[in-house]
Amino acid sequence: MVPGHEISGVVTAVGRAVTRYRVGDPVGVGCFVDSCRRCAPCRAGLEQFCAEGPTLTYSGIERDGKTPTMGGYSDKIVVNEDYVFRLPANLPLDAAAPLLCAGITVPRHGDWTAR
Repeated sequence: MVPGHEISGVVTAVGRAVTRYRVGDPVGVGCFVDSCRRCAPCRAGLEQFCAEGPTLTYSGIERDGKTPTMGGYSDKIVVNEDYVFRLPANLPLDAAAPLLCAGITVPRHGDWTAR
């Protein structure tokens, strides 16, 4: 495992239930790749407070309870589509990766709230 949570790349495969991404799409991933999606925080869009704990990008355990997450420097990573962000096609992947460290990945799907 090599730590790394600022991940940018290109979709190479999608599961049957994936609806928002296609092979070839440029995408980014933040510091976690899944959550239970059943608890109150998850249902409220606050997956970072998942009662079971979010599945971290690295040094975590997948929802199957046994598969380790290997980090952003691994060859491949499996991410639930709810935790993937579409990147602009004209943004180089190496320039996009540093943006994914807490900054733009905290609000989900553009849910910005002015305070």
